[in-house]
Amino acid sequence: MLKQFLNLKLSQKLSPQQIQLMKLIQLPTQAFEQRLLEEMNENPALETGTDEEEIYDKDEFDNDDTNDEFDDYDDHDNEDTSDINIDEYLSSDETPDYKTQANNYSDDDEEHESPLVAPISFHQDLINQLNTFILNDSEREIAEFLVGSIDDMGYIRRSTPDMVDDMAFTQGIYTDEKTVDRMLHIIHELEPSGVGARDLQECLLLQLKHKTPTEYVALAMDIIENQFDAFTKKHYDKLLQKYAVSNDQLKTAIHEIEKLNPKPGGSFTGSNKITEHVVPDFAIRIVEEELVLTLNGRNAPSLHVSKDYQEMMQTYKSSRDKSNAQKDAVQFIKQKLDSAKWFIDAIKQRQETLYVTMNAIMHYQREYFLEGDETMLKPMILKDIADMVGLDISTISRVANSKYVETPYGTKLIKEFFSEAMKNDQGEEVSTLEIKKILQNVIEDEDKQKPLPDDQLAEILLEKGYPIARRTIAKYREQLDIPVARMRKKM
Repeated sequence: MLKQFLNLKLSQKLSPQQIQLMKLIQLPTQAFEQRLLEEMNENPALETGTDEEEIYDKDEFDNDDTNDEFDDYDDHDNEDTSDINIDEYLSSDETPDYKTQANNYSDDDEEHESPLVAPISFHQDLINQLNTFILNDSEREIAEFLVGSIDDMGYIRRSTPDMVDDMAFTQGIYTDEKTVDRMLHIIHELEPSGVGARDLQECLLLQLKHKTPTEYVALAMDIIENQFDAFTKKHYDKLLQKYAVSNDQLKTAIHEIEKLNPKPGGSFTGSNKITEHVVPDFAIRIVEEELVLTLNGRNAPSLHVSKDYQEMMQTYKSSRDKSNAQKDAVQFIKQKLDSAKWFIDAIKQRQETLYVTMNAIMHYQREYFLEGDETMLKPMILKDIADMVGLDISTISRVANSKYVETPYGTKLIKEFFSEAMKNDQGEEVSTLEIKKILQNVIEDEDKQKPLPDDQLAEILLEKGYPIARRTIAKYREQLDIPVARMRKKM
C-alpha cells in the first residue's frame, strides 16, 4: 500500500560560491593568476584595473567583516526579469572600490620572466655526436636504436639479446649480438662519459677510463671492477688488506670515485630545463625588532565590474518599450554581473583568509621568525591555528599545504612549520622539528670514520634531555634523508 507523508530534516550543503572560495584558497600564487585569467576570459563583465597592485595589510583586515560565509545561493536561471532590481547593478559612485584601496606593496613584487630557450634534447645531442663517427647505413641504424634505448639517467637497462630481438621485430633490422656489442662500444665513447652503461658498476668504470691515467685512478678502477661489493658496503678494512696500501692512498682512490657522476644523463637533462621559481605568497620582515607580514601583491588583483555592462543595464532601465530580446539580454547581463561580483567577493575572502591564517602562524612561531633558529619552533598542529582564527581545520590545511612564505632565513613551505609535540625530561612539550634539528646537528658533528649507530644517537639525545626510543631515531633519520651509520662512514 502506498503512503504519502512529509519528512522535515536539516542538512548542510555547500553553495557554488563556497566551493569556489575553497578552490581559490588552496591555489598558490602562480596557479591563482592562471585561474584569474581563465575567469576573465569566460566572463566579459569582469575587468582588471590598470592601477598599481593593492596591499591588504593587517589594519584593513581587522576592521573587515568579509570572513563570513557566502549568502545562501539562489537559483536565478528561471527568474523573471520583472523581478530584477536594476538599481542594484548600477553604481552612483564615480570612483570604483578598487580605486580606494591602500597601496603599500614593495617593489619586489615585480614579476620577472625567464628568457626562452630552445634546448637540444639529450637523445638528439647523442645522435649529433654519432655524426662524427664513420658508420655504414646498417651500423648507423643500430647505433641510433641503442641511443633510443638510453633512459633519462643515461643507462641502457636492457640485455643485448633483448635488443637484438626487438630490432628484428619492430624495426626490421636483422643483426647479431656481436655487432650490437661493437656499436655499444661506440656509444660508450659519447659524452657525457658513462652514457650507455648497463649498470652503475659499468658506468663508473667508463668514466674512470676517460680520466688521465694515474696510480690512484688505476687503483680506483681495480676497486670498482673487482671489489665493487666491498666498496659499496664501505668495508674499507678489507680494501686496505686486499691492496696493501696506506689509508691516504685508499682515501685518494676513493675520492676519485666520489667525483664521478652516477647519473650521467641526469646532469644533461637537468641543465636544459627552465628553472622553476617558487613565488612566495607571503613575506615576513623584521622591522625594529617587530615582525611585519605582507601578502604578495599578485594575490590582490585590481578587479571591478565592467562599466559597459552597467551602462547596458541603465539603458534597459531607461527604455520604455522592453522587447523579449531585450529581456533575454538583460537576463544574460545579470548572470554575468552576478558571477563577476561573486568572484570579486571570493577573491577578497581569499585574501583575508590567507592573511589572517599566516598572521596567526607568524605570531604563534614568533621566536623562530625573529631568530631563525629551528630549535625554537613550537609544537603546532592545524587545530591550534584554526582555533586562533575561527576557521575550519580543512581551510587551514588548504592554506598550509600549497603556500610559501619569504622569511629572512629563506623561502619556506608553510606546512613545514607544523609538527607534533613530544615531552622532554622536564615534562615540557617540544616540537618534533626541534628534536630532528638536534639529531641532524649531532650527526653532522660525529666522527665520520666511526659514525654513530641509532642506539648511541638515542643515548646522546637522552643526555640532552630528549628521551627518544631507538626506533624513533631511525624514523626521524629516514625523514631527514640520512643513511645508516655504515653508509655515513668516510676514510
